Amino acid sequence: MRAGAPRNLSAYALFAALLSAAGLPIYIHAPKFYVDEYGVSLAALGAVLFGLRLLDVVQDPLLGKLAEKLRHRRGVAVGIGAGVMATAMIGLFAIAPPVRPILWFGAMLTMVFSAFSFLTICFYAQGVAKADGMGATGHLALARWRETGALLGVCVASVTPVALGAVMGAPFAGFAVGFAVLAGLSVFAMRGEWHSTGVAASTGFGPVLADPIARKLLLIALVNAAPVAVSSTLFLFYVEIALEAPGWEGALLLLFFLSAAGAAPLWGRLAERFGPKPVLLCAMVLGIFAFGGAVLLGPGDVPLFALVCVASGAVLGADLTLLPAMFAARLAKISPSAAEGFGLWAFVSKFTLAFAAVALLPALERAGLQSGGQANPPDAVRLLVMFYAAVPCVLKLAAIALLVTVRDSERE
Repeated sequence: MRAGAPRNLSAYALFAALLSAAGLPIYIHAPKFYVDEYGVSLAALGAVLFGLRLLDVVQDPLLGKLAEKLRHRRGVAVGIGAGVMATAMIGLFAIAPPVRPILWFGAMLTMVFSAFSFLTICFYAQGVAKADGMGATGHLALARWRETGALLGVCVASVTPVALGAVMGAPFAGFAVGFAVLAGLSVFAMRGEWHSTGVAASTGFGPVLADPIARKLLLIALVNAAPVAVSSTLFLFYVEIALEAPGWEGALLLLFFLSAAGAAPLWGRLAERFGPKPVLLCAMVLGIFAFGGAVLLGPGDVPLFALVCVASGAVLGADLTLLPAMFAARLAKISPSAAEGFGLWAFVSKFTLAFAAVALLPALERAGLQSGGQANPPDAVRLLVMFYAAVPCVLKLAAIALLVTVRDSERE
């Protein structure tokens, strides 16, 4: 492919959809699936998820180094990684655990998340090289395609098990098989993109961690991802228990992520015109007003919550599009080792999801919260509502405060 030609961006969108299907939806579906199907406790699930993130403290940086070493054989490495991830997804959802369910849960998620990390690092690093040849707004243009594809992948992965549940007896098995098919299509579509041009040899994490702007963007990513992690972990429980609306989970998830996918290109266009920082700040402020309303909702308020999903989903489109583009643009300036920089980014992004699980799920279990249509103490339901709606707003305020400290001259 000619250097700088803005072609095949649809392949980046498809591969992003694959990665997103293996990320956020797993935190949405897997804990509740193992609670309902195998009776695993919320506390045990939270502990496993957090333990996997502790593994990532060591693993993700090493995977970044591995991605650099394999940069001349990246296409083969990506194919193997996608195969591992697809196999583990089938094991997680389509195969009855041959050992204790919590052990099987941990083993399969280790494979899923390890492959996910490696593929994410390779994908975003290659995106830096491609965007550099696409002009001044290349990172934002690529981000529009990539993150819109990612959001559409989240949409499909979030609602597929619910939709399949209405027509077949093993909805999660169908989801896992569909994921394997998507993995094959994504690898095929990206087969010509894994060239090593523009990707320099490894220089370690030094250039990234030594740069104050890159460090600040990583911190903002950590804090700003926390609200999404909290709300995603508790979404199914909130709809079933707080709204008393079992059966509405799929439609509301689809509404939320479709709003995000529809808004992402708009945020990208606005960022190209006005700069990513002011646009992202506006979106984050709007997010607090949009999502804060969920604190006031209760049984039967599904129509009002649908409005919350539309508004907060649209704001998520800005979060998932602009901040990665800002980080990628900064990496292009300070570090030839983009893969290792995104090793750090991958860890930051996943850590928030695991921290939300280990902090919130055991607390709700201690308060007496139970899934599956059982009666719940009022105090437990109130705690669920506060965790789901109030805590993310506080975290978003912290992220806004950090982003404000980034000078306008540091946009990129």
